[in-house]
Amino acid sequence: MSNSPFLNSIRTDMRQKGYALKTEKTYLHWIKRFILFHKKRHPQTMGSEEVRLFLSSLANSRHVAINTQKIALNALAFLYNRFLQQPLGDIDYIPASKPRRLPSVISANEVQRILQVMDTRNQVIFTLL
Repeated sequence: MSNSPFLNSIRTDMRQKGYALKTEKTYLHWIKRFILFHKKRHPQTMGSEEVRLFLSSLANSRHVAINTQKIALNALAFLYNRFLQQPLGDIDYIPASKPRRLPSVISANEVQRILQVMDTRNQVIFTLL
């Protein structure tokens, strides 16, 4: 599929429009994954519903980061809006969620215990921070 005439025509179009090589490679990667996800159906036979399903599956099944999902969306928006000239319109997909992180905070009691085992010089430095 890497030598696909369709993907080669997208590559040629991106080069003529002056896209960066990294952008070209990234977009082609996501377009290829989109096509493979839909069992090698041609993108002209698909539309916003298939894009929505693909992007939602990235969040639900593949657990990609939100920025990865946005890159895939940008690649598919380029494919449909600029290359195929078939505007997608609004796509109501499930966005990837940002992982929740617990703040690294210690309690006042834990601070007191740390200070108790420090020598005086380090206690002064620590309390000034």
